[in-house]
Amino acid sequence: MTAAPVPDIEFRGVTKRYGAVTAVSGVDLSIPPAAFVALLGPSGCGKTTCLRMIGGFEQPSEGKVLIRGQDMAGTPPYRRPVNMVFQQYALFPHLDVEDNVSYGLRQQRPRLSAREISQRAGDALAMVQLAGYGRRKIHELSGGQQQRVALARALVNKPAVLLLDEPLAALDKKLRTNMQIELQNLQRELGITFVLVTHDQEEALSMSDFVCVMNRGGIVQIGTPSDIYHEPADLFVADFVGKTNLLSGNVAGRSGDLFEVKLADGSVISARGRKELASGEAVSISLRPEALRLSTPGQGGITGTVRNRIFLGSVAEYAIEVPAIGTLLATADQQFGQVDLFEPGEPVAIGFAPGAPLAFAGARDNGPKQRETKNVEIVS
Repeated sequence: MTAAPVPDIEFRGVTKRYGAVTAVSGVDLSIPPAAFVALLGPSGCGKTTCLRMIGGFEQPSEGKVLIRGQDMAGTPPYRRPVNMVFQQYALFPHLDVEDNVSYGLRQQRPRLSAREISQRAGDALAMVQLAGYGRRKIHELSGGQQQRVALARALVNKPAVLLLDEPLAALDKKLRTNMQIELQNLQRELGITFVLVTHDQEEALSMSDFVCVMNRGGIVQIGTPSDIYHEPADLFVADFVGKTNLLSGNVAGRSGDLFEVKLADGSVISARGRKELASGEAVSISLRPEALRLSTPGQGGITGTVRNRIFLGSVAEYAIEVPAIGTLLATADQQFGQVDLFEPGEPVAIGFAPGAPLAFAGARDNGPKQRETKNVEIVS
């Protein structure tokens, strides 16, 4: 039997405190080699603290951080097989592009030859599509080009793990999308582990192989982007990741594997449950906008009135006011040349894709409780 590969990164019962504040609480995490992992969560959830503990900028108050099986306790950042791309890039304005990229190589002992340093810097710049930019000044570059310089500087030392601290936050939407694709391709070509910290759900879902959703210092769920989006572990994940409609209701019965849920307007819908639900129990229904089907009224079910229509090119979003329920968001694909079917003020009937509604116990509040998860392992 082939032995399981040693994880590139492993957290064993890691807790980090700052005085009376616990930033990270009892995290267990195992990341396999060559994975692209996103740490996703709201501000203050502990994701950046976890990244900094991997990089050696912070030490855990309890537990161990291991890189390729080696305990990193007391190991400074420059002695770890990792490099980091910061949100603000931290480039040296007085150095040109090549000198920025080669700075880390010049600090190595024993010293590398000037020829080898220049060659490796040039290779790193070519890797990020900046060949020929070596003698330009930093202020002469666009934001996207500066981001690539920071990336080349992090990769030139050939790290085992690359840490990305919201590196695309300062870029405009189109450039950010292009860089997301380039980072994906680069990670696959290099075959090293990338760990991305972000609060941008779209960025996490589009770039990573696995998403680690964090809240209140702990891990709530780990899975593929599809699992996280379509099979959220709890109400927090359903509400935080992507857009969703949250409807309140009570369990009215059961039909096979589905629960019948009575909504505030008296209508009843069938929903999957994340766990067993009792008759009469209060629940929250998560319903993704793309799962809603709009039609002309007259077939019964939920009806409402189109309040707004937002044209987004390939899709249109509708905000629909439903009496006793509130406003629901629906997304409809737009075929080329198609005339929009519904205008603001028009009545519509709302249906659902089979199995789309997902029921969670309890009503939504302003602070969903963290679901404790232990011994989390990503399986590649």
